[in-house]
Order: sequence, then C-alpha cells, then structure tokens
Amino acid sequence: MAEVVRTMAESVQGGLVQATQVAREAEVRKSANGVRFAVFGDTGLDNVELARMVQAVPVSMAAALARKSYYFVPLALAEGRSGESAGHRSGNETTMISPVYSTELADLAICHRNVALAAEGSEVTGDGVFISTRLLNDRFSLAFEFFINVGHAFVDEAGVSESFAELAWNQAVADVRGETSQDSWESRALALGVGDACNRDGKPRIDEKAKTDFLEAAFSDAVAIYLLSLSVDFDYSELREREYPLLAPQALADRLRLVAGLFPPNVDYEFAIRYRRRA
Repeated sequence: MAEVVRTMAESVQGGLVQATQVAREAEVRKSANGVRFAVFGDTGLDNVELARMVQAVPVSMAAALARKSYYFVPLALAEGRSGESAGHRSGNETTMISPVYSTELADLAICHRNVALAAEGSEVTGDGVFISTRLLNDRFSLAFEFFINVGHAFVDEAGVSESFAELAWNQAVADVRGETSQDSWESRALALGVGDACNRDGKPRIDEKAKTDFLEAAFSDAVAIYLLSLSVDFDYSELREREYPLLAPQALADRLRLVAGLFPPNVDYEFAIRYRRRA
C-alpha cells in the first residue's frame, strides 16, 4: 500500500491536473446536436471520428443532456488518501487527469469519472464526465463507454418511456432470455421475486422498487446500444460481458426499433439491424 501511495504522490508531482482545472482550460465545443464536449491531452483520438461519434446523439435526445459536458482525456483517476482507484463519483477524492498515458497511472485509472463542476468552483456549470480514452483501446469500446454515460444521463433526466417500459416488462414476465447489462439482469431477477413467496393468486410477488430499477437500467442500456449502432458497425455477440446471458436477439431488436422510433437518427446517420444466416 505504501508503494501505491508513493507512486500516486510522484505522479501528481509529475503532471497530474485537477479535473476542475481541465474544465476551466479545455476548449468546450458544442456539436450540431447541442452536446458539449472537449478534448484534453494526448488522447490518441481522431478529431473527425470523435465529432461524428458525439453527433450521433439524436437532437431529440440531446436536450436532456444540457447540464452535461463530456471531456475526453488520456486517463482519469481519483487522488484518494489510500491511493486506490475509486468509483465514478466520490465526495472524498479529487478527480485528477493525466495529460499523457503511463502504465503506472493506467493501473489506478477508471473508465470515467463524474465531477460536479459547479460544486467545485469551476467556471463551467453542471456535471463533467471525464472519459479515459487510453483505457479504451478501440473505437467500439470508446463509443460504448460514451453512449452508456449518455444513456444513463438521459434516463436520469427524462425518465423511462411508457411504451418501452411495457415492452421490456412483458419480455421479462415472458421469461425472455437474458439482459444487456449486469444491473438490468440482477434488478430484473429481484423484481420478479425469484425464489420468494407468491401472492394469493399464485403469481410471483413483484418488487416494485426493483422493477423500477430494472426498467431504468434496461432503457438506458437500449438507448446506449441504439446510439452505438448509429456510430459503429458491430456484431450482437460483441455486447456480451461478464457471466449473465445476453438478451435474445429478437427481443433486443424489438427494443432498439422502439427506441429508434422515439428518437429518429440525425441527418447522415442510419439505424439498421441486419441478420446473417448460419453457414
């Protein structure tokens, strides 16, 4: 532990910058859809590709992100007392940004850190989302990380579409296989009362809080995957992570089509689901 603390201290002296300082000094751009973003340090990003990725967020959705600014930085990490990497947001640790990549700092960094900029005295108000581009080594990973953040921010602000909630819940009750994130998978199981007592009519007792958590997670997941499809061509299997079963292809397609209907793509973007026959 002492070695980790010493490494962190040496790194700070070697050029780490507070996230709030980055927010003050980085040039924040506003995409044509209204999403604010900035680039700081040696991110390794292509500016044209980055701008197109940000612009993939439909205009009808971007208005809910008015308080968010997305900062693409090499590495974002927490300067904690213990020197350990912290979570996405913490009131006890200052978010630090490395303008360059190093293997030592990469071990302490996290994919993204959320910072309440106004609360920390930044001239930029609202929330800053600092995304570690050098931990995300390909276009798919970077885009998915960005869109997952967008999806959660959108749902936090706008809530869950009633039509989507009906579709997703009907799928869950019908025991359609899998989900698209660990959070939605676990909250779905809790909502359906797996292993718990039933109501008098013999039906599983529904945990309403867990149901709300499930629908929020499922909607933010679907939004993120829909936006990903507008920005990157990818295969269904690439969405798999950890040990929970991935949502059945047709069920996922139904969710994505519904989201596309709610938030049509911007000009020059196309939503399409293509099927391949097995050889």
